[in-house]
This record gives sequence, structure tokens and C-alpha cells, in this order.
Amino acid sequence: MQDLTPQIRSSIRRSRTSSRRSLTRGPTCGPRPRLARGSEMRSTEISAGMSDVEEGQAVTGTVELQGLRKEYDDIVAVDGVDLEVASGEFLTLLGPSGCGKSTTLRMISGLETPTEGDVFISGERATAQPANKRNTSMVFQEWALFPHMTVEENIGFGLRMDGVPKDERKGRITEALELVELPGFHDRNATELSGGQKQRVAMARSIVREPDVLLLDEPLASLDRRLRQHMQVELKAIQEDLGITFLYVTHDQEEALTMSDRIAVMNEGQIEQVGETTELYERPTSKFVASFLGETNLFEGELRRENGRFLVETGELTVETTDDGNDIDFDGNDVALTIRPERVMLARSTRTLDATNAWEGTVVEAVYKGSLKQYNIDIGGVNVHVEKQINDETEVFDVGDRVVVGFPRTAVRLVHS
Repeated sequence: MQDLTPQIRSSIRRSRTSSRRSLTRGPTCGPRPRLARGSEMRSTEISAGMSDVEEGQAVTGTVELQGLRKEYDDIVAVDGVDLEVASGEFLTLLGPSGCGKSTTLRMISGLETPTEGDVFISGERATAQPANKRNTSMVFQEWALFPHMTVEENIGFGLRMDGVPKDERKGRITEALELVELPGFHDRNATELSGGQKQRVAMARSIVREPDVLLLDEPLASLDRRLRQHMQVELKAIQEDLGITFLYVTHDQEEALTMSDRIAVMNEGQIEQVGETTELYERPTSKFVASFLGETNLFEGELRRENGRFLVETGELTVETTDDGNDIDFDGNDVALTIRPERVMLARSTRTLDATNAWEGTVVEAVYKGSLKQYNIDIGGVNVHVEKQINDETEVFDVGDRVVVGFPRTAVRLVHS
């Protein structure tokens, strides 16, 4: 896997008032049209929670889930989910197949009815509202385009059902096509489009109705890797241009890290952890989050304090860590520790490696992956995974080489066992 360490972005997001936007385009910046906003629009930075508003004031585009639960006979698909999504935020529900993420999205859209709990959209209780009464729109994994219709007819179908006049439909469809970078595709038949173009048309069909919240259920899963990576960047750019709330479902960790303001990691119907991308990657709170979000070295052991030092006995290895940022009760606790493979250092000898934790080992696997090289190092029966970016100064090791493996105390993250 490529290096998944998230880049810290300082992006400004837009939270919207209850006034509806139009798709009238204002001044543009760069090749992508940027939709005009009224003077009441304000820019705020998305934080790890809901936007600051006066008590009782509804904000368009917010989503709140309270104790959401869904049962199918004896199967609990979603088990007591609580979640708040800020207006204008890109939040991803990330987890393995069967964890309940798509079911959660369908309950937000109104396609599924919760067994228990409530859904609030833009401050209003929507739990009992039918899907067509909620100002949300959904993009599915399968594009669900009408094959006998043109691109324009596909995008405008919902507007026509809503009774939008023909001239207004035409203008909004043109705007939507420009936004997804398909200008002039009005008369193309849906069967003449590539996979990426079909996905853009499906996106245009959803945004043309001006939803408060856009729900996306693994919309890129059927695309090839190169096109999927390109569409990740495009989707994020579209979301920032529109300034509306995106709730995105995926099992692809790289996809989630690339696009999201925050990620909610789900497992077995519950949310394990919610946070910004860097927080989840660098400060996981559970073994599941640590292992699911990126590659990691995961060891179980017992934590103890000795002469002011914090040590974890893992059996073969004694690892020194720090209590800084580790929310674990110390002394005699069974814990797990996680070290990201890119934080592990390799050297020929201890003279060239300065690390608190260091051991000698043998390279048992070396895999070349273009921009990086992956190693598995055996340290007395313990396997340590290492990833190193390749450049002109990178020292390369081969299978059978004796090496020194090390990492600083700050590279160790403790999670509950």
C-alpha cells in the first residue's frame, strides 16, 4: 500500500443558513465553475463536532443520529449509533463489509426505517419522513442511469418529476454538467459513456436537485484503480465548490483518508472512533481502528512503570513508550501497542541508528513497490513490518541481511487490548 499518512490540510469549509441556494453560477476561479452563494453565506473551519450555532437554531445540512438501531429478525445490523455531522462537512463512514455503514446511510435517506432511534436533518426530526420528503439525494455504487435516455434526460428526470419548468431545468442541467466537467454532453446517450463519465452523470443528477445533504454509497467501487484515484480528487473538489454536506460510505481506507474532513470507523454495527484523518491514523483508540486504517505493527503485552519509564512487556520484546497522549490507565494493565511501519528505522549497526527501542534482526522478506520498499524483519520470533520510501539516499536491504530495527518512544501508540 502507498504511504497513507494523511497530509494535514487547512481547508476552509462553508456552513450554510436555511436559505436555499440556486445553481446560478457566479464568478469563477480556475477551470471549474464555482457556484454563487448569497451574502448570508459564511466560511467556517470544520471542527470535530457540530458548527457553533445559537441554541435551538437549525442549520441547513446538519445531520444528527441518536441511538440509531436496525434489526433484521435476529440480526442487528446497526447497534446504537450516535453521530453528529456539521453543515458543509465531508464525513465518511468507513468499515468492512457487513459493518452497518450502508444500512446507516439508507436510514438517513429514508430508504430504511430504524428499529430504534432518531434521525435529524437540518435540525428537524426526519425519522418518520418518507425519502421523498427529505432534502437529501443519494448516489449509488451502480449508477442506475436510464439506458434509453440521453445525459440531459437522465440528469433532469428528478427535476421533471418535481415539476420544475423546462427552461429552468435546462439551465440547472447545464450548470451541473459544467460542475462535473462534462460540458456539451447533453445529447449523449447513457450507453455511450465510459465508467467515469457515468459516475459524473450520476453525481450531476444528484446535485442538480440542490440537496441539503448528499449521500454516497461506495460510488467509486466499480471503477478501476487509476480512475478511482482521479475521481476521489474530483469528488472532493466538487464538494468544496458546492459547500454542501457529503456523507460517504466506503470500505477503502485510502479513499476515506484522501477525501474526508472526518471519518467514523464502524465495526459490527457500532462506531469505534470518530475523528479527523490525522487523528484516526496517528492516535487510534482501539486495535480495530489501528489495524483497519492503514498498515501497522500490533503487539499485545502488559504495561508497567519502572523508574519513571513506561514499559510494555510483549513476551520477546520490552518496548519503552511515553504516557503523552496515551489514554490508558497505567500499571499492570493488559494493553496493545501499535507502531506504524513508516516510523520504524533500519540500519546496519547501532552506531548509525539512534532510537530508544532497538534490536538486532534478520530481513526475511523484501518487497519492491516502486516508490517504496516493504520489509519484514524477524527479531527472535517477533515479526516487524517496515516501509521505507525510496530515494537516492535510501539504504536498501536484501533477504538474509542482519539489521538493527528501532523506533522512538513517541512512535508507540497504546490502545486497549
